[in-house]
Amino acid sequence: MKRLVIFLLFFYTSTQAQKILPDTSFSVYTTYLKEHKKRPYISIAQPLVKGDFKIKSNMVYAKYPTGDLSLDVIYPKHNRKPLPAVLFVFGGGWRSGHRSQNIPLAQKIAQGGYVSITADYRLSTHAQFPAAVYDLKNTIRWIKANASKFNIDTNKIAITGFSAGGQLAALIGTTNNDPQFEKEKINKHSSNVQAVIDVDGVLAFDHPESAEVSTDPNRKSVAAIWLGADLKQAPELWHNASALYHAGKQTVPMLFINSSLPRFHAGRDDLIAKIKPFGIYSEVHTLPDTPHPFWLFNPWFEQVHTLMINFLDKQFKPLN
Repeated sequence: MKRLVIFLLFFYTSTQAQKILPDTSFSVYTTYLKEHKKRPYISIAQPLVKGDFKIKSNMVYAKYPTGDLSLDVIYPKHNRKPLPAVLFVFGGGWRSGHRSQNIPLAQKIAQGGYVSITADYRLSTHAQFPAAVYDLKNTIRWIKANASKFNIDTNKIAITGFSAGGQLAALIGTTNNDPQFEKEKINKHSSNVQAVIDVDGVLAFDHPESAEVSTDPNRKSVAAIWLGADLKQAPELWHNASALYHAGKQTVPMLFINSSLPRFHAGRDDLIAKIKPFGIYSEVHTLPDTPHPFWLFNPWFEQVHTLMINFLDKQFKPLN
């Protein structure tokens, strides 16, 4: 009986632990194994062991019953004037992934004279839309509240995201001052950004190019799980989560870096058409013969870095 009790206790605590473990369905290594079969020449882009930067890791910026949200700041060693900042948003279908995925690019951008921030946000395993939007806007507020510690110019903040993170970055860049997303504030600072880099993130969930609607009646898409309803049940919800729906005169300059798979930039051209009459700058680069998670791997990593830094310099360092 004692052994049975011990076994049941172990089983129960293990089961409880499983409930709070993060979803690991997406990781850099498993994605590499999958893509390497088709493209044996690829390799994982590795973090720099050392460089002209410092790192402050695992700083908690918000606390929720589902867990603390943390971020890392990577900043140049010898900056003497306030620098622009870039917030990195990881991807993973709004339910998986980790902020560490962005460390290699964040380090490279920091060496280019920017303060890089990689942040957590609540995934669909813990909270549905718009919780992640609140979290990332709170990250921006944290950046501004801590600007003096890292010598950040609070008028020059960009957000960049990858896949699901790109969708979130674009949504944030099209909703500056939108009161419906200005909730759960951690401080009184503005959550406005001045530029967006969207790397293969959809701009519209309900779009002819989009593949976010599941074709299997017995299986919900990752978008439906995150949004909390299918398209037919709540079309306005799906539209409201789409950057295309919000794009207008308040939208900030945007860079789109895309794979060769059209479904991952659904709504991009429509969004550009909406902001063009307002004279808002946009730039598009589609990398030929690329898989969806190309930014994580060589030989595309350096190209992505170059496109990003050139765009950021154009927006924030025009006289250099």
